[in-house]
Amino acid sequence: MSNYHIIPQSIKREVKLAFKYFPQLEETKITFKFKRNIKKSTMQAQPTFKSFFTSRKNRSYVVLISKKFKISDKEFLTKNIPPDILIGWIGHELGHIMDYQNRSKMNLIWFGIKYLLSDSHIVKAERAADSFAVSHRMEDYILKTKDFILNNAKISELYKKRIKRYYLSPEEIMVLVESRNRDN
Repeated sequence: MSNYHIIPQSIKREVKLAFKYFPQLEETKITFKFKRNIKKSTMQAQPTFKSFFTSRKNRSYVVLISKKFKISDKEFLTKNIPPDILIGWIGHELGHIMDYQNRSKMNLIWFGIKYLLSDSHIVKAERAADSFAVSHRMEDYILKTKDFILNNAKISELYKKRIKRYYLSPEEIMVLVESRNRDN
């Protein structure tokens, strides 16, 4: 594992596995840390504040992970999530970091503002992160994560609707996989 990554011991195995799909992030400074609660999200990847004062090459990122998350009225502890589901979520967040790496400072700032203000921009950003993860061959994990949410009776239809709106569907993921396989 790279000296560039800071990972809590409790999720080290899952994060290491996700990184195997993103070798280009081996020398990217990324800190994974648990947070008590993240609004409307389980995980959140973002550039660190100091990164806005460095070159693209020297940017660092943080992946915030909610210690527990509530989906409808059911509370889940992140540490109790099945490993493959956690790997899928981490892969999605690494997809965001791949997207951020190609952006200029001003573009990142504008991206953040649009994410806060525009529902359609959230859709583009989340679908892009899913697409990056799938293009890096993480589709099995991404599909398991979607299955965990979409076919879990304890998760409200409202939350499932949100997932369906903002993220790639299992069918769209399979189209990307077929296209990638045709191109190789």
